[in-house]
Amino acid sequence: MVHSVELLLDPDTESAVRRVWAKLSDVGMRSPGQTSRPHVTMVVAEGISADVDELLRPVTRRMPLGCLIGAPVLFGESSFTLVRLVVASAELLSLQSEAYLTCQPFLTPGPAPNTVPGQWTPHVTLARRVEPAQLGRALSIRRLGRDIKGSFVGLRRWDGNNRIEHVIG
Repeated sequence: MVHSVELLLDPDTESAVRRVWAKLSDVGMRSPGQTSRPHVTMVVAEGISADVDELLRPVTRRMPLGCLIGAPVLFGESSFTLVRLVVASAELLSLQSEAYLTCQPFLTPGPAPNTVPGQWTPHVTLARRVEPAQLGRALSIRRLGRDIKGSFVGLRRWDGNNRIEHVIG
């Protein structure tokens, strides 16, 4: 399992994403569901030491930070992950770079390449393991592609091995 440092959404934005998850689930998509929390992953590694939590606290002082959840996009080649892109404002890119640089010494064995500043694509995951035949159903859901304006209000370190969130700040 992976460990990550993630941005958390304000309650209204989180609820809007959960409504999309529910609609996707209703048409047979594998959405994250009730046991997950909508987020934007900034740093990923096989392990992230808890020692980084205190050092990440200054990052939380930059919040709330406005966000715009925009267009739906597919990641993958045969079985897809359906996501919504988050508009990469200068402030958001700066925040991610700060979090990445802070975390780097605490990552084992090292960061995932797609979280290196300049290679990071901010997004919110909507559904995983989407088969090509399901794409039409997924994209026909009302409000799937409508922009969601909100804000980032916090950070968490996710321990994927134990499925435990450590809220920072």
